[in-house]
Amino acid sequence: MRGFILTVCLAVSVLCIRAQQDARPVVGVAEFTCDAESPYSRLVTEKVVEMLTNTKRFRVVDRTSIDKIHAELELQKSEAFLDSKNRVEQDVAIAAEKMITGHITKIPVYAMRNGNGSLRGYKASVAFEMKVVDVATGLSTEATSFQGKASDEFLSPESAVTAAMQSLQEEIAEYFRVNFPVTAKIVRILSENGGRARMVLLSAGTEQGIKKGDVFKIENVEMIDGSPYFTELGKATVKRVAGGNFSECEVSKDAGLSVAEKFKAAEMLQFKLVTNK
Repeated sequence: MRGFILTVCLAVSVLCIRAQQDARPVVGVAEFTCDAESPYSRLVTEKVVEMLTNTKRFRVVDRTSIDKIHAELELQKSEAFLDSKNRVEQDVAIAAEKMITGHITKIPVYAMRNGNGSLRGYKASVAFEMKVVDVATGLSTEATSFQGKASDEFLSPESAVTAAMQSLQEEIAEYFRVNFPVTAKIVRILSENGGRARMVLLSAGTEQGIKKGDVFKIENVEMIDGSPYFTELGKATVKRVAGGNFSECEVSKDAGLSVAEKFKAAEMLQFKLVTNK
C-alpha cells in the first residue's frame, strides 16, 4: 500500500509540474460503455487514448485510470488514515476542458477453427459511437459512428480487437482534427509597420501538424460571466514553420493594430487553425 501511495504522489507531482509548463488543451477520455458486457471493451477505450495522445496536440487524461487514484484518495480520508504521514494531497488532479465519451454498439470476437475442430486463431470487428462534451457548458457534439473492418486472424482475441481498431486510425484522426482544431498564442512580435503587427511568432509547429500556408483565425478572448467570448479580428498565414513548437506568421492588415496593442497589454488572444470539414 505504501508503495502505491508513493506512486500516486509521484504521478500527481509530475502532472502538476507539466500543467504549469504545457499550454495544450486538456482532454479527458471516459471509459466507453457497451451494449453487451465484453472483456475486450476496455481495449477500445485504450486505443482511443493512444490515438489521441499520438497527435501530440493535447494533454490527455485517461479517466479510466485516474478513477483508481481517486478511489485511493477517498480511502485515505477514512479513519484508518487519519494519523498517517503518507496521505496524498487532495484535489490536485488536472481538470479536463473536454471529455470524450463513447458507446460500443458491437464488438464480436470470432474463434476460427480448423476442419478437425482445433482452434486456429481469432477475428474481431468493432463498432462504436463517440462524442465530445464541453466540461464547462455540458454541451456535446452529435454522436459520430465508427465501423471498423473485420481483422485478419490473430493468435489472441486482444490482438484481433486491436487490429480492428487500427483499421479506424485515419478516420479517428480526422475526427480529432475537425473537433479539436489547433490553437496557439503569440510568443513574440517579429516585425511591425506603423504600430501594426506584421509578422508574429506563434506557439505551434510541426508537432501540432502545422505547415507553410496554413491559416489561423485571430480571436480576441473576453471572459463574460466566467465563460470565454470570442471575437474574430482577422487572419494569420504561416510563412515559415520554425521547428516543433513555433511558426512565423503574417498578420492580415485588418488585425495588425489590434494584435499589437493587445499583445503588448498582455490581453488574451487566440489563434485557431482554420480546418476544412
